[in-house]
Amino acid sequence: MSQAAARATRPDGNGRGALVAFGALAAADLAAVAGDRTRGLSRAAKPLLMPALASYVLRRRPDASTPAPAPLVTGLAFAAAGDTALLFDEREPAFLLGMAAFLGTQVSYTTGYARMGALRSMRSRPWRTAGCLAGWAAVNAVLAPSLEKHLRLPVAGYSLALTLMGVAGLGVSGRVGAGAAAFVGSDLLIGLQAAGRKVPSQELLIMAGYILGQYLITTGWLDHLDSDEAPGQTALPA
Repeated sequence: MSQAAARATRPDGNGRGALVAFGALAAADLAAVAGDRTRGLSRAAKPLLMPALASYVLRRRPDASTPAPAPLVTGLAFAAAGDTALLFDEREPAFLLGMAAFLGTQVSYTTGYARMGALRSMRSRPWRTAGCLAGWAAVNAVLAPSLEKHLRLPVAGYSLALTLMGVAGLGVSGRVGAGAAAFVGSDLLIGLQAAGRKVPSQELLIMAGYILGQYLITTGWLDHLDSDEAPGQTALPA
C-alpha cells in the first residue's frame, strides 16, 4: 500500500493519470446515484473521489522540490472525510460529523484564496460580498423553521463559512469562482433536503454539482498558480 501511495503522489508534471482516475470514479458514483443507490457498497467510489483529486494536485508538479498548495490538499482531505461520514450513515451524528469535516474544507479553501489575492478583490467589490451575505441570510431565514432547533445554529454557521468561501473564490479566477458556485449550489440542495424540501433528481444534482465544483476549484487553483509562476507572465486579474 505504501508503494501504491508513493506512485499515486509522485510528481510527474501533469498528473493526467490521477485525473483520469477521478473521472472514472465520478462516472461510477453518478451512475450509482442515478440508479437510486445512495448508500452502501454501491457507492464505494465516493470516498475515493477527493483522494484522486489530491493525487492529481500532488502529481501535477515538475519535481518533488515544488510544493503542492497545502490549503488545497488539506481541503480535499477534509472533503474525503466528510464524504465518508455522509455515505454510510443517514443518522444525525453522521450528518453533523460530515458538516464539521466540510467546514474544514471551506476554511482551508478560503485561506488559500486569501493567499491568492481574494481579499483584495472582495474589498474592491463590496457589493458582491454584501449580496452573497444577504442571500445567505435570506436562505437561512426561509429554511430555519423547517430544521430541528438544535440544527439551526450549526447549519447557519457552516453555511456562512460556505458563503464566504464562495465569495472569496470569485475573487481568484473565473474557473475557481465557477467551482465555488457549484459547490455552494450543491450544499444548498443538501440544506433543502435537510429541511424536508425535495426537488426532482435531487441526489444526482447534489453529487454532480459537488464533483464539478471540486474539479473546477482544483484545476482553476493550479492554473492560477501556474500563471503566477510562469516567466514573463502576470497573474490574471481577480
